[in-house]
Amino acid sequence: MGLHSAEPRPPRAFERTTVPEADGNLVVTVLSLLAILVLTAGTALFVAAEFSLTALERSTVDANARTGDRRDRFVQKAHRTLSFQLSGAQIGISITTLATGWLAEPVVARLLRPLLDAVGLPERWASGVALALALLIATSLSMVYGELVPKNLAVALPVKTARASAGPQLLFSTLLTPAIKLTNGMANRIVRRMGIEPADEPHSARSARELVSLVRTSAESGSIDTATAALIDRSLQFGELCAEDLMTPRSKIVTLEAAQTVADLVEVADRTGFSRFPIVDGDLDATVGIVHVKQVFEIPAAHRGIITLAPLAQPAPVVPTTLDGDAVMTQIRANGLQTAMVVDEYGGTAGMVTVEDLIEEIVGDVRDEHDDSRPDVLESDGSWQVSGLLRIDEVAAATGYRAPEGEHYDTIGGLVLTALGHIPDVGESVEVPAFDPDAHLDDPIMWLATVVAMDGRRIDVLELTELGPLSSRAGAEHTEPEPR
Repeated sequence: MGLHSAEPRPPRAFERTTVPEADGNLVVTVLSLLAILVLTAGTALFVAAEFSLTALERSTVDANARTGDRRDRFVQKAHRTLSFQLSGAQIGISITTLATGWLAEPVVARLLRPLLDAVGLPERWASGVALALALLIATSLSMVYGELVPKNLAVALPVKTARASAGPQLLFSTLLTPAIKLTNGMANRIVRRMGIEPADEPHSARSARELVSLVRTSAESGSIDTATAALIDRSLQFGELCAEDLMTPRSKIVTLEAAQTVADLVEVADRTGFSRFPIVDGDLDATVGIVHVKQVFEIPAAHRGIITLAPLAQPAPVVPTTLDGDAVMTQIRANGLQTAMVVDEYGGTAGMVTVEDLIEEIVGDVRDEHDDSRPDVLESDGSWQVSGLLRIDEVAAATGYRAPEGEHYDTIGGLVLTALGHIPDVGESVEVPAFDPDAHLDDPIMWLATVVAMDGRRIDVLELTELGPLSSRAGAEHTEPEPR
């Protein structure tokens, strides 16, 4: 019979391996995706540790470690070796990021390939496009979830983030100590060659200028009330002032002659309300000493018209105009008169500084029944009337007008005198520019200063009015019709 017995046909190779190969590819893909998630979480951990540890202040870390649990002590240990921990975090970020890219690109490309084939993309382009898209997707996911999200968390909640990440960060740094020491040592040598000594932890000390900025920011955010912020602000800036800034100027000092009597002192004290008087021998530059009104009570009333002031005058410390505020306070507190005479570079008496002057510089204006009831700054209809004796920084704080610094003046009255070039009469005005580091030098904000009152040859009261930018005013003046 022509019939042959049918022998079973052996299966082909691809038929034997199709199902197992598909299962193997699925397992590899799933494991790769899980590994990518773990590595991204590792990147996030190192980024969170880096930013949170950097954002923390040592005082906060130490306070939490004293009252907190083990995680707070981990934060303290990591913060005290900050340079080492940051190097470890950088190594950890590099390792996890590279591993994520190495795993993610082929896996994501393999997942994208069927989609590209389905849309009809030619074979010669499909592999390249899939790889490029895979690189873009993997990098974007790693950047967002591995870096930006933990970074934002660390900046917003540094303490909580540090407590969560410090323990794993310390463990990783301990395991990779040799590699961290090697890379950190190389970096430190490079920094030292640049003339900078590396630090293991951030400096917690702050300068007065930094503290002033911190206080103002806290006040703006509502963390500190305005009155407290102003007090702290003035206290921090006190040391930057000098005796010339703090003194009562020579023109406002009330003196008594050495030949005058105690009765004269009583009369002048009752009229002025002052308690300390320089006793002079013809001129303030020849000051014999200072007499306090309380010394009057040591003298019988019957003798007050006979006893002269010269024997009662007590020597007062003399300080230069350039002495800083802290040193001036030390000098004043060291003598019972709580007063010092201020001399300029030529040896002449520039003024007198008392403990009241120092207190007012810190707590603000202190007035009693003998003081002038008129405030130093008075706002009215968009303008400000200010004392001509106010310093430039005091005017800026009160009105917003920041005068340009000058070598020949310290007060707003001195600025106007310099701008006018002569002793003014009441009613005279002059335009003065405002100093603004962010403004264009060729288009400053202009202000109008008008003399309201004079005290002899000194400007007593000024009125300040903002006029606006120079360019806008010039344009308005140019388009204004001429009067007929």
